[in-house]
Amino acid sequence: MNSDVLQSDHSYDSVKEYYGKVVQKTSDLKTEACCSTQKIPHHLAEVLPLINAEIKDKYYGCGSPIPMCLENLKVLDLGCGTGRDCYVMSKLVGERGFVHGIDMTENQISVAKKHVEAQAKVFGYSVPNVKFIFDYIENIPEYFERESLDVVTSNCVINLTEDKEAILRSVYQILKFGGEMYFSDVYTDRRVPKEMSEDPVLRGECLGGALYQRDFERIAGKVGFSDPRIVSKRTIDVSNKEIQNLVGNIKFYSITYRLWKLEDLEDGCEDYGHIAVYNGQIPGSPLRFELDAGHVFDKNKSENVCGNTAIMLCQTRFKKHFEVSGSFKEHLGKFEAHTNIERHSQSELGNPPCC
Repeated sequence: MNSDVLQSDHSYDSVKEYYGKVVQKTSDLKTEACCSTQKIPHHLAEVLPLINAEIKDKYYGCGSPIPMCLENLKVLDLGCGTGRDCYVMSKLVGERGFVHGIDMTENQISVAKKHVEAQAKVFGYSVPNVKFIFDYIENIPEYFERESLDVVTSNCVINLTEDKEAILRSVYQILKFGGEMYFSDVYTDRRVPKEMSEDPVLRGECLGGALYQRDFERIAGKVGFSDPRIVSKRTIDVSNKEIQNLVGNIKFYSITYRLWKLEDLEDGCEDYGHIAVYNGQIPGSPLRFELDAGHVFDKNKSENVCGNTAIMLCQTRFKKHFEVSGSFKEHLGKFEAHTNIERHSQSELGNPPCC
């Protein structure tokens, strides 16, 4: 462990205590904040049966933050716990890809490390393509060079940290241009009072450290992740009476975001007349591809897209799967979104499609 300051931080000590000793299995949690109630996507569901039961038994997460098109990529999972998502991605990246996981809870990371060789054999790999780091996620710059990773994921962990801006800035630095941070976390409809954020139970339940959603998007933009995109959003039901009394009227949401490291993104969506067509070649999505909650592309169907979306499609790993036409020579004003949001209303998402 590399940070004496972090080691002495009582909030981290309480989180490690909560996940290392208090919570032994998912049913020990008092709320659903750290558990996903969403249907697992098909491209992940077919891999999960291959993962050792011990790895899955202590899984905690608020979403399904594993994107498509990971083959041959270099990936990092922040707060990997017992390594469930890392091992799923180990299968998805293939033998030529590589997955790192980092976590500060020794009881969990020891489980992850225990199964490295065995899982490689299950996947038919001659050499393991996953490695686990026992440390705080704030220390990732000590392990990874600038612009060395393709994708960074995280499942309900950023809320547990103290300096969220520093973590997002570090992620931005270690990502390659065209890379992305794809992750799920807990957010609120208002700022959490200090006394609540310091409550050990609320902190451990992923509620006390949750960011106000608009504050998160401001921080993301500040460090370089312009135009954060919501992939999914659900309301977290706080049914435990003890927890209800502590949180009052604050509403909590599990949101999956994708943040792109792209130089030319604007802070909002502008119209330049771009058109995008999906070729149907992404594994697991032969008929349609969902970039985010506001952009669902049917195979061979032309869609008008804003300049930011055009960049996301043609300057990232998705570029071979889309034909994007148009240029930035003529600005046509604000992009008036008309893409159909099938799963969320605009008010629920908190921001309009393509914004």
